[in-house]
Amino acid sequence: MAQTAIFGPFFAMMGLTLAVWIYLYAKRIPFIQSLGQVDLSVAGEFARLSPPSVSNPSDNFVNLFEVPVLFYALSLYLFVTGQVDGGYVAAGWIFAGFRALHSAVHCTFNLVLLRFWLYFASCLAVGYMGMRAALAHFHA
Repeated sequence: MAQTAIFGPFFAMMGLTLAVWIYLYAKRIPFIQSLGQVDLSVAGEFARLSPPSVSNPSDNFVNLFEVPVLFYALSLYLFVTGQVDGGYVAAGWIFAGFRALHSAVHCTFNLVLLRFWLYFASCLAVGYMGMRAALAHFHA
């Protein structure tokens, strides 16, 4: 397997982050414009006024810089050490797929229990990658 195969899900995650970023501003800018003369310099005022349709994409964007950072680091580690194989690539795509579903739910109808299970499934995929890589490293 080509070592660069890990970059498919890697760039899919980057694309997802970019898409959520664009969506966040597509929701946020019209909301800010609708506020008129409200003083948003007061700490927490914007968050207090923001409806879920505005705050959820923002929260999701922040979330894309939490667990996905582990995925990016693992992907680069696997590439640099020449350990990329079908299992890692499949787990990477599973991670990216469940994160995309998680973002879709979080940014739209936000059914929290569904969002949790999508998040959990993505964490299992990246957890598999991390544990497998750590075991290979310490048993080498």
